[in-house]
Amino acid sequence: MSDLSIDADRLLGRIRALGAIGRDGEGRLTRLAASDADRLGRDRFVAWAEGAGLRVAIDRIGNILAIWDEADDPDAAPLMLGSHIDTVIDAGIYDGCYGVLAGLEVVETLKEAGVKPARPIVVAAFTNEEGVRYAPDMMGSLVYAGGLGVEAALATVGADSTVLGDELARIGYAGTAEPGFLTPQAYVELHIEQGPVLERDGIPLGAVENLQGISWQRLVIDGVANHAGTTPTAMRRDAGLAAARIITLLREIAVRSNGTTVATVGALSLEPNAINVIPSRAVMTVDLRDPDEDRLKAAEAALATFVGELAASEGVSIATERLARFEPVLFDAGIVATIEDCARARGLASRRMTSGAGHDAQMIARIAPAAMIFVPSRDGISHNPREFTAEADLVAGANVLLDVARRLAGVG
Repeated sequence: MSDLSIDADRLLGRIRALGAIGRDGEGRLTRLAASDADRLGRDRFVAWAEGAGLRVAIDRIGNILAIWDEADDPDAAPLMLGSHIDTVIDAGIYDGCYGVLAGLEVVETLKEAGVKPARPIVVAAFTNEEGVRYAPDMMGSLVYAGGLGVEAALATVGADSTVLGDELARIGYAGTAEPGFLTPQAYVELHIEQGPVLERDGIPLGAVENLQGISWQRLVIDGVANHAGTTPTAMRRDAGLAAARIITLLREIAVRSNGTTVATVGALSLEPNAINVIPSRAVMTVDLRDPDEDRLKAAEAALATFVGELAASEGVSIATERLARFEPVLFDAGIVATIEDCARARGLASRRMTSGAGHDAQMIARIAPAAMIFVPSRDGISHNPREFTAEADLVAGANVLLDVARRLAGVG
């Protein structure tokens, strides 16, 4: 299986080239979904795909599908590889982009070797995986899998008050194909880990067997503003204190889970935000994650119970808004075993892993067997310009993806 390898220079050069698109005057990389920078990145990927002789289709949510259908059975359900090329603000160059470009490299390597797969292979670049400009995240793959209607998605109003459908049309990526028009036989996503486990353990490859469930909420706490010096403690209705107690409760939930549940308050604002005024309002987000659905539900229930009791005891009102909710995903055991076997054949150690981050693979898993391959992230850093994976690890991961694709697509 390891008699064929990808063109390392081509893959690494494309990662660097795509990583140069969307830089501002200070060198920061930002390619938000459906932005001008996103258009330039999309254009570059499409040019590479068409240059490799692939047929490119754009669906209505803007997903790009680069299709190699020179197969023994061109009508068979395709093997799908891919990820996304949109980024967060001030991003690194690997998140998402590596999986898309490695998928393209796999197809080019097979084409250049003169082999023909039993079924087509498709490389997907999904729209708005990051969810920075438009919510929810992983939108393109969610729509593709039928979890969100295309019309509702296109009508989404962004953080900058733009409408996604209008912006896709403006940048030339409002396609005509219906999302999901190709149902994959299997989906494999290669990605940097975005965490510290592989580097810590000195293991070059992760076979991702499951993905955490995610619960996002926004809490708005209303109390009463009053003088910080003259209001007795017992007479305060302090929205800031209530927020602090929720943060403490979330840490307790995480600790009690023995490390399986993670909880984060990533955004918190106080009003009137003055040093000598008791806060009248606190707005905060809560991010709960766990690979077990029952534990995730228990964490949500514990938070809800505490919030009700807190409102009564502190004399505040607390409104909760659900922002996103995704159940944990168990990836296909057969594909996970194939990843491990292909790593072993390349002389690479691997370990089974849980993904703590959301990925397009969790959405496509709704309609097809799916799994992921991880490669190490230095210091576990991602969504940051310091995001880094060694070239040897990038190449190794792409070669394992090549071998997995050969097996799943029936390439001799």
